[in-house]
Amino acid sequence: MSRSQYETRETYGSRGAPPGAPDGAWPGLHDAETVAYGVAVRGPADDDTYRPAYEARTVPAPASPVSPLASSASLGSPGRSPAPVRTPTLAAIPSPTPTPTLVAAPAWDPGTRAGTDGRAARRRRARRAERPDSAVRRLLPQALVVAFLAGGTTAFVAEDKTVDLTVDGRPRTLHTFADDVGELLAEEGVRVGTHDMIAPAPGTALHSGDEVAVRYGRPVRLTLDGRRREVWTTADTVEGALAELGVRADGAYLSASRSRPIGRTGLALDVRTERAFTVLADGRARTVRTNAATVREAVEEAGITLRGQDTVSVPPDSFPRDGQTVTVLRISGVREVREEQIPYGVRRVEDPTLFRGTEVVARPGQPGLRRTTYLLRTVNGVREKPRLERTELVRGPRRQVVRVGTRARPTAVEGADGLNWRGLAACESGGRPQAVDASGTYGGLYQFDTRTWHSLGGSGRPQDAPAEEQTYRAKKLYLSRGAAPWPHCGARLHT
Repeated sequence: MSRSQYETRETYGSRGAPPGAPDGAWPGLHDAETVAYGVAVRGPADDDTYRPAYEARTVPAPASPVSPLASSASLGSPGRSPAPVRTPTLAAIPSPTPTPTLVAAPAWDPGTRAGTDGRAARRRRARRAERPDSAVRRLLPQALVVAFLAGGTTAFVAEDKTVDLTVDGRPRTLHTFADDVGELLAEEGVRVGTHDMIAPAPGTALHSGDEVAVRYGRPVRLTLDGRRREVWTTADTVEGALAELGVRADGAYLSASRSRPIGRTGLALDVRTERAFTVLADGRARTVRTNAATVREAVEEAGITLRGQDTVSVPPDSFPRDGQTVTVLRISGVREVREEQIPYGVRRVEDPTLFRGTEVVARPGQPGLRRTTYLLRTVNGVREKPRLERTELVRGPRRQVVRVGTRARPTAVEGADGLNWRGLAACESGGRPQAVDASGTYGGLYQFDTRTWHSLGGSGRPQDAPAEEQTYRAKKLYLSRGAAPWPHCGARLHT
């Protein structure tokens, strides 16, 4: 033993004890002590070397979890501390860090330490005998947690897929757990309709590296060569829509430029393809290629001018078809106006003051007037039949009113019945009851003037009365005035 100022006491293990120490009174191999300056420092249980007292003792950290596959040999055997086993841990679980600890030990006293140290040694040996099973029980739950996390991570990585999704020409790469295309679109909030294009189909299973494309449908109100219809396209430009719909656009008229984008709301598009069109005019045929909207425009493109009443054989505003032939009609003509009378009607009214058979015109009738316009045309040098253009009523007809006598006629006039009244009538009027002289003053068989006629009980004009009534009135005139009213023909009464 050294007698220097830094006295160091040797450490004794199971191989020996200090001289004079009783059996079991000195710590064994696993509880060696180093004493210096009256302070004892406990070293590792299996340390059989000495160590200066001023060195710190490192207390081992709690046992780390071990793999369930670790053998019992790696855990140690009874009576020996288990060897440390390294196991994979998650980065989120920090590793314990050993902490140095100084343990103060009193100077050894054989008389007082023997019993205490003997019992402590026995307890330590018992704990060391039980330590392997206890370590396994402590490490097994932690190993199961690690295994569960490792398996879950593997499944997580296996279900994750990298997919390229292109929506209306805008691509992006994303990670997804969707099983098929439909789930992917629902997960990304992509709503699709019946007119949209999805490739592959919504029910197709997804794998990592797949490409999914969605193109939205757009309505196009297409007027193609005069026929209007509504179609759907997934193209986003006019040119793409024409190609998708199979419309031949070379040389065609387009109401929108080919590069114009088509929004989700669609657009109206007028397309007129190039057509062959033939015009017959003035004895010549002209064929042109045109995308005109009307026949009139196509005729003008052929260099033909329509003047005045000129027209074509089809409606000028109709759409020109491919291969169609039309004829120009050179028209000249005038309108002719003709006036036509409209006959009037007659209304007959009974009059008890007149003898039967007597009719008197109470109100003369007046015919109406109709004005008609006719169109007289000459087409390409040939005169056509007059065509009624319009009719105009200038004046309506006025109905005539006639009074009809219902009074019984007298049989005779005493004192005048035997005279030659036929001869008098032949002399005065030529035997015509409606005769009127040149001046319009006298009328009838016996040439009554109106005033004399009315004085004899007649009504209206004498020439409108029946012959029998005129003779009756003449007999009455003869009774009152004799043959004087007929100065030139009165002598005929007695012949």
